[in-house]
Amino acid sequence: MATITNAVSVAGQESFTPFLGDDLIVWLVLAMGGALLAGNLAAVLRPPAQANRREGDLEQAPVTRSLVMAGVGLVATIWALLSLLA
Repeated sequence: MATITNAVSVAGQESFTPFLGDDLIVWLVLAMGGALLAGNLAAVLRPPAQANRREGDLEQAPVTRSLVMAGVGLVATIWALLSLLA
């Protein structure tokens, strides 16, 4: 019973900080934006080798869609970095 009481008293304190502080959503946007940017640029710049392709796979990624999604990732990454530095 003492363990439950201690856990409740710790959670009820004013100094409780969540995982990664108050900027958790900004860190998540940074991670997702960076992954979106890197993954789409990698798909355009380095398509899979002929030997690694399965039936039905494209020879290369759709360039326009990939560049638009990389742009969205770039905007999200810049926003997150500026939010963390401010």
